[in-house]
Amino acid sequence: MSAGGNSILIVDDDARVRAGIASFLRARGLVVFEAETVQAAEGEFREQLPDLAIVDHRLPDGEGLDLIRTLHRIDERVPILMLTGHASFDLAVQAMKVGAENFLSKPIYPAALFVVVQRVLDGFRDRRRQLARNAHDVRSRLDPFAGDSVLVRELLAQAHQVLDSHTPILIEGETGTGKGVLARWFHEHGPRAEEPFVDINCAGLSRELLESELFGHERGSFTGAATSKLGLLEVAHRGTAFLDEIGEIDLAIQPRILKVVEEKRFRRVGDVRSHSVDVRLITATNRDLGKMAREGSFRSDLYYRINTIHLVIPPLRRRPEDIPALSRQVLDHLGTGRSIEVAPEAMRAMQAYMWPGNLREMRNVFERAVLLSGGATRLTVADLRFEAGAEDGDAEVLTLDELERRHVEHVVRLETGNIDRAAARLGVSRSTLYQKLKRYRDGTS
Repeated sequence: MSAGGNSILIVDDDARVRAGIASFLRARGLVVFEAETVQAAEGEFREQLPDLAIVDHRLPDGEGLDLIRTLHRIDERVPILMLTGHASFDLAVQAMKVGAENFLSKPIYPAALFVVVQRVLDGFRDRRRQLARNAHDVRSRLDPFAGDSVLVRELLAQAHQVLDSHTPILIEGETGTGKGVLARWFHEHGPRAEEPFVDINCAGLSRELLESELFGHERGSFTGAATSKLGLLEVAHRGTAFLDEIGEIDLAIQPRILKVVEEKRFRRVGDVRSHSVDVRLITATNRDLGKMAREGSFRSDLYYRINTIHLVIPPLRRRPEDIPALSRQVLDHLGTGRSIEVAPEAMRAMQAYMWPGNLREMRNVFERAVLLSGGATRLTVADLRFEAGAEDGDAEVLTLDELERRHVEHVVRLETGNIDRAAARLGVSRSTLYQKLKRYRDGTS
C-alpha cells in the first residue's frame, strides 16, 4: 500500500464504471485499487489494507452485502460505501445494518461521489487520531531528555537528526533507563504522530503467543482460534510499532520481522496470503545484540536492518548531574496532589547512589518514600530506601561525607582521571576538587 495518500478499493464488475471512478479519484491524488469479483475484492483488501472500499451490490460471484461482512471481519475499522443500480429503502437499511458507511445509487456522478469520499475519509482519519490520542499512556508525558548533562544533550541532538526519518531505530539501554519513553517521544514528535503507536514487549511471551500477537491469526489456525484476529502490526498501520526487548524474540520469528522491515509485508498465522503494512519500526534492548549476532543467537541480517539508527540511553550512574531534574519529573508525575521537594542531603545521597534499576527504580523509591513519609512535603535521607545499596550494599548507613566522597570518586572515574572535566561536571573549581581528593587520600574526610 502506498504511504503517499489515502487508498480506495473499488469493487464493480462493470469495467467502465470502475475506470471512470478510478480515473476521477486518481486525478485528485488518491491511490485506487480495483476488483470485479467478491473473491478478487477480498484478496485486494487483504493485500492493500485500503482506507475506504466502494462496493457494488451485485457481483458475478456474490452479493455486496456478504462482501461487506467479509471485509469487516478482516478489518472492521475500514469504512465501506455501497453502490447499486437497483436502489430501494429496504436495501439501504440492510446495507447500513451490515456496516456500510453510506449507500449510493447509480448512475454515479464523480464530483458528488468525491464529496462523499472526502467526508468519509476525514471521519476515518479523525477516528484513528482519536484512538491514537486515547491510547496515550503515562509515558507520553515524560521527557526522555530531562537534565543538562553532556550525555543527554548529545542524545537529544542525535534524536532530532533522525526524527523525521521513517528508518528503523534501535534503542539500547539498561533496564529502566526509559527506552519506551524515548520510543514514544519519537512517535509523538515525528511525522506519524496522528497515527497509532503500538507497544509490544517481546520478553516473557512464548513463540506461538508472540507470533499471534504480532501478526494476527486466521480463524481455525490453531486450537482456540475461534475468530480471525488482527495482529498488532496491522493495528499500527501507518503509525509506529515499538518492539521492546527485541533480543528475546525467538529465532524462528526473526525472519518474519525482517520481511516486515524490508518488504513491509507479512502473513497472519494460518494464512497463505500476504498483507502489506506501513509502520515505522522502533526496537529496544538491554542486551548486546551485536555480540548475539556474532554468536548466532540473533540473526545478523535482522540486526543490521534494525540497527540503521542506533541510539544509546546512558544509565543514571553516568549522569548524576541529571538526578535533580529527573527527580522533579518523577515526583510531579506521581500525582500525589501536593508539591514535594527533596532535601539537599537526600539529593546528594541520590546522586551518590548507583541506581542499578535506573528511572524505574527511582520511581519505586519515591513512591515508597511518599507513602511512608506521612504526608510530608520534603523528603529527607531517612525517607529514602534504596532497592540495593551502593556498590558494597551499605548506602542506607553512609554519612553525608561518605556519600560525597563516593560521588566525587565516581565522577573522577567516569572522566578517566581528568580533573578539569570532573570539576566542571561536579560544579566545583579545580582547586576545590584537588583539596577534596587530597583529604580522601590522607583519610581526613
